[in-house]
Amino acid sequence: MEMNVDVLIAGSGVSGLYCALNLNKNLNVLLISKSKLTDTNTYLAQGGIATARSKDDIPSFIEDTLKAGKYKNKLESVKVLAEESIENIDNIMNIGMNLDKSENKILYTREGAHSINRIVHSKDHTGEIVADTLINEVKKHKNITIYEDTYLCDLININNKCEGGIIFKDGKQINIHSKVVVLATGGIGGLFKNSTNQRIMTGDGIAIALRNNVKLENLQYIQFHPTALYEKNTDSKRFLISEAVRGEGGLLFNSKGERFVNELLPRDVVSKAIYGEIKKFKVPYVNLDISFKDKDYIENRFPSIYNHCFEKGINITKEPIPVSPAQHYFMGGISVDLYSKTSMENLYAVGEISCTGVHGANRLASNSLLEGLVFSRRAAISINNKIDNIKLHKAENIKIFTKCEVENLKKENRKIVIQELKRRSEDLHDELFKY
Repeated sequence: MEMNVDVLIAGSGVSGLYCALNLNKNLNVLLISKSKLTDTNTYLAQGGIATARSKDDIPSFIEDTLKAGKYKNKLESVKVLAEESIENIDNIMNIGMNLDKSENKILYTREGAHSINRIVHSKDHTGEIVADTLINEVKKHKNITIYEDTYLCDLININNKCEGGIIFKDGKQINIHSKVVVLATGGIGGLFKNSTNQRIMTGDGIAIALRNNVKLENLQYIQFHPTALYEKNTDSKRFLISEAVRGEGGLLFNSKGERFVNELLPRDVVSKAIYGEIKKFKVPYVNLDISFKDKDYIENRFPSIYNHCFEKGINITKEPIPVSPAQHYFMGGISVDLYSKTSMENLYAVGEISCTGVHGANRLASNSLLEGLVFSRRAAISINNKIDNIKLHKAENIKIFTKCEVENLKKENRKIVIQELKRRSEDLHDELFKY
């Protein structure tokens, strides 16, 4: 089966959705999701979205991002992120995104390595609210077609020029001929034993890039979140205890009841400190305590965390939360420029699968949703400006996949991504973080 569209977007997280909404309304867009639209890491995001509070805050925001990233960031990308943060927050609010306010003024919280409170939020489920807002808006646009439960097998590559993608839906292959493809396929957490990510996040975009010789960058930069809920004998994704809990005063204690780290240091520093205590005392977790705060405040500010922990038999208004580090975010990925263009002509990459250089060696808290917004919008701007001049060529000898071959492809993709990650990093062999 063949299908012609202007733009194929693979991925339904914040970056894929927001890119679709910023494309010209006369373009025929197909947005596909590997599973359901809400089965994304965006939907799991709790803490909020970082943003400059004003133009005067931009230099400080830039410096905080660089410092957290160990100055391995690309300065121009960080400047774009900070300078365009406010307008993109305004955009999603205009679409209908509700942020927490007091007396009609936006509330800002603080998270690790930020020098001031600059995180906007919606309780402790900001990602879910962002995703629902964007999904509802996308569904209003007649030029955007949505396919759920659809797998991107490969690109249609003609002489290093992207001419579409091969997708598999309802047991059938569809060859999508498109002027542009946008990869928004998410991260790699599903490859790890301990991860806060959706289990379906297995680096499909990385595998596709490897097969098509698309340039990759900084695959060794993988972030572990310090505070995932510890649960014995679980193979499901780890439940995240948002950094906002520490931002609002939560304290970390080892098994001896001693504080051992500044809770608002960068995530890599806090993760290593926690792991040090775990090894030192030969226990599987440390304790995060916010129970000294007012009960009503805790339940109102962190309803999702409170309810989830309560279901697990933990009352966070009365007792500490057992936590340990887990893989959380992928700072490396497909190398892109300031408009999310990859090394392959007419192929873009946005969101966690891309490497804009914003995060450097360690992502500053709550910069992920912001990066997804800023650079997917830039991708859309670039596509809008050039798409009328793109001409499709006839693609020949397109590989045909059976259902069995697609399942084998998924397994092979996992294998080659893990091999590539291990080849590029010496920090991924620790027993706690094994694949």
